[in-house]
Amino acid sequence: MTLTPETIDLLIEARWIAQVQPDTLLDNHALAVRDGRIVAILPTSEARQRFRPTQRTTLDRHILIPGLINLHTHAAMTLMRGLADDLPLMDWLQKHIWPTEAANVSPQFVLDGTRLACAEMLRGGITCFNDMYFYPEAAATAATEFGMRAVLGITTLEFPTPYASDADDYLNKGLAVRDQWRGHPLISFCLAPHAPYTVADTTFERVLTLSEQLGLPVHCHIHETRHEISEAIAQHGQTPLQRLHRLGLLGPALIGVHAVHLAEEELDLLAATGAHIAHCPTSNLKLASGFAPVAAMLNRGINVGLGTDGAASNNRLDIFGEMRLAALLAKGTSGDAATLPARQALRMATLNGARALGLSDEIGSLSLGKAADICAVDLGSLETSPCFDPVSHLVHVAGRESVSHVWIGGNCCVDNKILTSGRANNLDSVVALWQNSLEVRRNN
Repeated sequence: MTLTPETIDLLIEARWIAQVQPDTLLDNHALAVRDGRIVAILPTSEARQRFRPTQRTTLDRHILIPGLINLHTHAAMTLMRGLADDLPLMDWLQKHIWPTEAANVSPQFVLDGTRLACAEMLRGGITCFNDMYFYPEAAATAATEFGMRAVLGITTLEFPTPYASDADDYLNKGLAVRDQWRGHPLISFCLAPHAPYTVADTTFERVLTLSEQLGLPVHCHIHETRHEISEAIAQHGQTPLQRLHRLGLLGPALIGVHAVHLAEEELDLLAATGAHIAHCPTSNLKLASGFAPVAAMLNRGINVGLGTDGAASNNRLDIFGEMRLAALLAKGTSGDAATLPARQALRMATLNGARALGLSDEIGSLSLGKAADICAVDLGSLETSPCFDPVSHLVHVAGRESVSHVWIGGNCCVDNKILTSGRANNLDSVVALWQNSLEVRRNN
């Protein structure tokens, strides 16, 4: 008896599939998608008999991986790429970035900057980003125009900016935007107090209350520089991490960004409380902040994901680059070549980020029932040949230029390296206008 093939929306036939969870590498398998979700992963020969797809994509020299997750960025700052290079963090912030933002940041700036960031990230296989910036409604609009998944920060500071006047104003405006976008399939929110050196205890206390009431993650820079730590001890008699612990912020809801300078007891504290870390190795090096003790974090079972930081301090939104650099730095600083193998680096760039954001039931691995957020990487070029270990190639050989296709929720966002969103068509002219505007204002 011949069975009638099942109708599905999409069948992707690939040379390899790296599911991440389970930690398997499948040869000559296909992935079936219906209503935006993964409904089957099976040998290609069986898939051709079982399914009748509306669309079939055959990628016989590619590896399918989960869509990459950028666990920390400031997307709109892509318009300031290379604006103030080769400076230490506080000079970079206080003398260049903050004055530029004060003169330029607006809803249109955030909309256009986030559009540019989405275009770059999508072409590099990033399907979800965790953002910390102003005017989140503009960022949400940009992300959805490109079909991208975004977790948008309710950014909080004590000092005024063009966006808000004080900490309460930042929180109230961000919460109002969250209410407007509640229930959207691609957009969610987190609380984003900028850093302990820009946020008061009373504000952190309100952030904690909101996090517990609303079930939102807390996204915060911590221990990025030695100067930050010494200033905190002078002012509060505690390191920033100790202060956050005193205030009740350390826990499974916290995503601590950078975490470069940590004592042994602070590493133990992060592990004991279940906090997550967004590791940004390129930004840490470019700003000369130092080397985060990632090997020690992983040895303690701390969940570590990968972020690019903003393009103003990286200067790329490239998670492939972060995977490779994170792996190499962990090996070099630990003195152990076995530290942070390729499969663990891929997990950091996918499932670990999803766990930190509370989205691991939805994204982060190619598992049955999860959203079909998928990246296809071409490993058949001369530059990636021969290929003995496809996952090792992802980290140590391939780059974002090897990404050929990207799907988010089963929708194709990058097709043969071409963005499918028409919003990318006028980006060149828009960016040129912003560059001219920023240069004029800097020179006056």
